[in-house]
Amino acid sequence: MPEHARSVSFSNEPSAQSTLACGMPIACERTVGARSVAVTWMLPAGAAHEPEDRRGISSVVSELLLRGAGSRDSKALADAFDNAGVVRGIEPAIRSMVITATTTGDRLEDMLSLLVDTVLRPRFDADAIEPSKALALQALASLGDDPQERAVLAARQRHLPAPLNRSTYGDEAGIKAITRDDASGWWGDRAVPAGSVFGVAGDADPAHVSGILNKLIGSWSGSDRIVAPSDRPPRGYAHEQDDSNQCQIVVVQDGPSETSPDADLERLAVSVLSGGMSGRLFTQVREVRALCYAVHASYRTDRDRGVVSSYVGTTPERAQEALDVLFDELRKINSGDVTEDELARAKIGMRSRLVFSGEATSARASALAGDLMRLGTVRTLEERLASIERIGLDELNGYLRRRDPGVATIQTLGPGPVSPPSG
Repeated sequence: MPEHARSVSFSNEPSAQSTLACGMPIACERTVGARSVAVTWMLPAGAAHEPEDRRGISSVVSELLLRGAGSRDSKALADAFDNAGVVRGIEPAIRSMVITATTTGDRLEDMLSLLVDTVLRPRFDADAIEPSKALALQALASLGDDPQERAVLAARQRHLPAPLNRSTYGDEAGIKAITRDDASGWWGDRAVPAGSVFGVAGDADPAHVSGILNKLIGSWSGSDRIVAPSDRPPRGYAHEQDDSNQCQIVVVQDGPSETSPDADLERLAVSVLSGGMSGRLFTQVREVRALCYAVHASYRTDRDRGVVSSYVGTTPERAQEALDVLFDELRKINSGDVTEDELARAKIGMRSRLVFSGEATSARASALAGDLMRLGTVRTLEERLASIERIGLDELNGYLRRRDPGVATIQTLGPGPVSPPSG
């Protein structure tokens, strides 16, 4: 076999987890054979932390952070990242600001130095404020051309308690009101080690990474303000009028949190429902009855709760039947009727996704940071695979029979409403 055609064998060493001098948890996993190194840095600065009258400030700040830091203006910072071969991105989530970066192992120290400058010493230059706000407003306006996303956001707003039900897009009034002092002050309050986590994967030695970061941010300080969810959200059925030739249907239900021992059982259940073309939803809603052009379900967790979301995209004429069949399948699986073949396929699909993500340093860094944020500890790829493999059919079906999806939220968006299923 030619040299260039040989595959590289990757193996992950056990993750090294520690706490930096500033108090921020860090997990580093060296991947033998990898030449890249990836970082995911999560800070407590998501949409849930925004002032009510400055909704969208996390979106604006995510743009501003890459427009100059320390002694470098916007162009100089971009040039420095490019010269270090760093592929980077900053995105606001609900709880966190998520910073990702990847480079080659020999440029790790350069990358970390630039990331620390970006987080701890952003410039927030006056001439960058309006362009950053304009981009946030454009992103908000783009929702007009994305009915599926609008339906998902509307369902989330009614299913989750405030402020966890917010959109990272913000709102027009909030974005327009943001000043330089607002952005700088908000980031200064939120960019703190308490509530932040740091994940590293790839060509990196854990002790070396911790040493670099302790030199760069050892004196970093600040406390996090915990987000307290509000009262019970409304849920139930709602419709948003949209004069199009499509109907978007979103159903949101409760699931276990990441800290629950039932989390992997829920993942397998959702994989039975929506594990590709052999999943129940695809088979029953699309293949057998041809009721839709798209159908799928997903399960997402944080440390306090989990959410199972199901989506159907269809025509207005078939919307009612599509919703009825979707809901029937969601109810049916709770009878605990999963078969051995379905469980085997679900496990294969989950193993494949875990292995694929474990071989990508960027995905593995994200998984490490996510574990730190949601669990306070990290799991190896082998532990994740073993947890899935040891689940048996009786255990899964027993879980499904006691599973409590809570009060469902049903959101439709299209030319006309449908009748929500009873019960």
